[in-house]
Amino acid sequence: MNNMKKIGLSALAGSLVAFSANAVEMSVSGVAEVTYTTNGGKGSTSTGNPWGSNTSLSFSGSGDVGFGTATIVRTLNDGANHSTQTDNFVSAYQTIDMGSMGTISFDAAGGGLEGVTAYDDLLPTAYEEVWNGVGSGTSYNAGAASNDTLGYSNSFGALGISLATSKGGTRASADGGNGGAITGTSKDVVITFDGSALIDGLSGGVMQHTKSMTAAASDDDEIHGVWLNYTTGPISVGARGSSVDSGTAGAATKDVEAYSIAFNVNDNMSISLATQDVEFDKTAGGTNVTETIDAINASYTMGAASVRATMSEASDDAGVAGSDDEHMEISLVLSF
Repeated sequence: MNNMKKIGLSALAGSLVAFSANAVEMSVSGVAEVTYTTNGGKGSTSTGNPWGSNTSLSFSGSGDVGFGTATIVRTLNDGANHSTQTDNFVSAYQTIDMGSMGTISFDAAGGGLEGVTAYDDLLPTAYEEVWNGVGSGTSYNAGAASNDTLGYSNSFGALGISLATSKGGTRASADGGNGGAITGTSKDVVITFDGSALIDGLSGGVMQHTKSMTAAASDDDEIHGVWLNYTTGPISVGARGSSVDSGTAGAATKDVEAYSIAFNVNDNMSISLATQDVEFDKTAGGTNVTETIDAINASYTMGAASVRATMSEASDDAGVAGSDDEHMEISLVLSF
C-alpha cells in the first residue's frame, strides 16, 4: 500500500511539473470611474443621489495549449449589484483561438462575446448608445445571454460568422453544477461583412435570434436584424433595423429603426447624434404606439483620462402613450 502511495504521489508530482511548464503570467488592468447622473420625466425614477463610482479590475492571461491559444479573463467590479450575482464577477470567460479553424468561447458571465449580444448596437457613438438610461433601455436586439454561453466565430475573406447558444437558468454555474431550471434554448447567428473592397469604410451585417420556450404559456421568441455603417474621414454614419416577436401571449411585437452620426472633432474630442424609433404593435383593436428616443453624446480624452457625457430623452416611453423620460450622465474615467 505504501509503495502504491509513493507511485501515485510521484505521478502527481510529475503531472504538476508538466502543467506548470505551460503556466502563463497573468496581467492586470483597471478602470476607475466617477459619474453624475440625473433622471426626469413621467416615465423615470427620481434622481436621488446623482453621484456614483466604480472601480473595475480585469485579470487576463493566455498561452499555447497545443491546438490553439487559450485566454482567460476575470473582471471584478465594485459598482455591480452583487446581491443578484452569485459569482461576484462582472465578466468571466475563456476562449480558444485555433487560427483558421476559428475561435471557440465559453462565456460564464458578462462577456457578451458572440451572437446577437455582441452585435446588438454597433451604431457610431461618442459615448453611450442612444437608448441608454431612457425608454425601455435597450436596442431590443437581445440575444443568447451571458449565462454559460457557448460561442464560435470565424472569418472567410470579407465575411464573418458569429454563433452562440445558451440555456436558461443561472449564470456562472460551478463545475459539475446544473444551473437551475431550464426555461429554453437560445440560438444566435450573426453574419458580418467588410464592404471596403467595394466602398472604402463600409461595413454591416445581419442577425437572427431564436429562443425555444418550454413554458406552456409561451411560444418561440424571434429577432431578425440588420445594420450598416459607413466611415469617411472624421465622419461616421450608421443605421440599423430589427423585428422583434416575443412569442408570449398578449405581448406586442416591435419594429425598431435607429440612426446615428458621429464626428471626430480632433484626435481628442468626438460628438454624436442618434435617434431610435420603436413601434409597439398592439393586439387587435388596439392602437400602435411608437417610442422615440433622441440622444447627444460627447467625449474628450487626455492620455489615460476621459470625460464623457450623454443627454437623451424619450417620448411615449416603453410604448406608453403620453409618458416621457429624460436622462443626463457625465462620466470621468481613469484607465490604468
